[in-house]
Amino acid sequence: MRTLIIHAGATGYASDAVFQFQRYLLEAGDECLFRQLGETWDDDEALANAERFDLVVLSGGDYEVSRLLAAVADRGLTACVFPSGPINLFFASLGCAAEPFALAHACREGRTVSADLGKISWQDASGRSWRQSFSLMAGTGFDAELMRAGASNRHAMGQMAYFMAALSNPQPPVVRFTIELDDETIERDGIACLVANTAMIQGDIEIVPDCRLDDGLLDVIVLETPDAVGLLKPVLFGFLDPSGKNLGRPQIESFKAHHVRVRASKDVPMQVDGEPLDGEVRGFEARVVPSAVRLIVDTLSPYFTGTEAESEADRASLPRHP
Repeated sequence: MRTLIIHAGATGYASDAVFQFQRYLLEAGDECLFRQLGETWDDDEALANAERFDLVVLSGGDYEVSRLLAAVADRGLTACVFPSGPINLFFASLGCAAEPFALAHACREGRTVSADLGKISWQDASGRSWRQSFSLMAGTGFDAELMRAGASNRHAMGQMAYFMAALSNPQPPVVRFTIELDDETIERDGIACLVANTAMIQGDIEIVPDCRLDDGLLDVIVLETPDAVGLLKPVLFGFLDPSGKNLGRPQIESFKAHHVRVRASKDVPMQVDGEPLDGEVRGFEARVVPSAVRLIVDTLSPYFTGTEAESEADRASLPRHP
C-alpha cells in the first residue's frame, strides 16, 4: 500500500501519536511519505503528487483537516482523518476509534464512506467576493463572535476558550435573519444563524438531531435565545440527551436545505469551520456538495454500513496495546 501522510498538527492530542500510527500502518513492501507542513502552506504543495498514493492521511485539527478535505475532494482521493489538533470535531463526527493502532487497522481494512462538504460564499465590506469549502459549520452572529474572542486561547484551552468567551459577552445583539431555504423564505430573530454539514460539539453532543455527513443536506440553525445565558438550557439538554432525539433543543430552531441564502439586518461577524473572518458581513450563501469526499471509517463509526458480525469480528481482531 502506498500512503501519503500530511501532518499539519502542531499541538493537541496525537501531535506525536501520528508517528505511532505510521509505525502500525506499515507492512513489508509498503511505501509511505510523511509530509510535515509548516505554519503556512499551500494546498497544491501539500497534496503534490497525491494521486500516485492509494491513501492520503490528513493529520491536523478541524481547520487544517477541512482545508485539506476540500483539496482531496477536488482530486477524487481516498482519505483518512487523523485527529492531531486542539479541537477535532470532524473526526468525532465520524465516530471512529482514536487509538493509533485502531486507525491504522481501519486503513488496512479499507472501509469507506462518501461524505458531504459545504460551499459558502460572501462579500466583505469592500464588496469583494469570497468562496470557501467547509466540513463542519459556518455562520454569522454570536457563534462567530465567540470564535473571534476565543481564537487567541484556542490552542492552549481547546473548546474551553469558547465557553470563557461566552461568559464574557452575556448580552450579544439580536439580529433579524432572512433565510431562503431552497424555494421557501422565512424570517427569524436570534443571536446567530449557522449552516452545518455536521453539528457535533465536544462531548459528542449534537446541536440538532439527525445532522449527518452523508444526507446530501445542510442543516440551518438559528439560536433564538436573546442572551448567552439562554444557551445553557440547550447545552444542559445536550448532556442529558446527546442525540437530541428525546428532549430536543430548546431555543434552537433548525431546517434542512440543499441551498441556503442568509441575510442579516445588520453587519455581523462570520466564521467558517471555527476560523473567524476579518471584518463583518451582511449575509452569505451556502450549498451542499453531496458525496464530495471518500473517507476511511471503522466498524465503530455510525456511518459503517456492514453487519454486526463484521463489526464484532473487527473488534476481536484488534490486539491490546498499552
